Amino acid sequence: MTAGSGKSVRESEGGYLLSERIQKKDVVHSLAQRMGTDEQTAEVWLDAFTETLYEAFKEGRSVTLSGLGGFYVRPHRDSWAFKFNPGQKLRALFGWSSSYKGKL
Repeated sequence: MTAGSGKSVRESEGGYLLSERIQKKDVVHSLAQRMGTDEQTAEVWLDAFTETLYEAFKEGRSVTLSGLGGFYVRPHRDSWAFKFNPGQKLRALFGWSSSYKGKL
């Protein structure tokens, strides 16, 4: 999705549809607008949020964010399993089985 345009850009590559990637600066800008604050404050918030997730994963803890989904980690002897289970709103957005009835 192009920042601010509301348009989705997709390209076919090897049978997969890829959408345009937004960068951290775009996320920070959008957060600042939503939060009614400056971009420096939004970036501090975003960095603290991602560091909080990282610390939880490092401890072997899973994280569930209502409205987004669950991030599951399972440490094994030689490696880790990491999975994402999208929430109902994301499932509906992607056209997957969902009980979500709200606005997308």
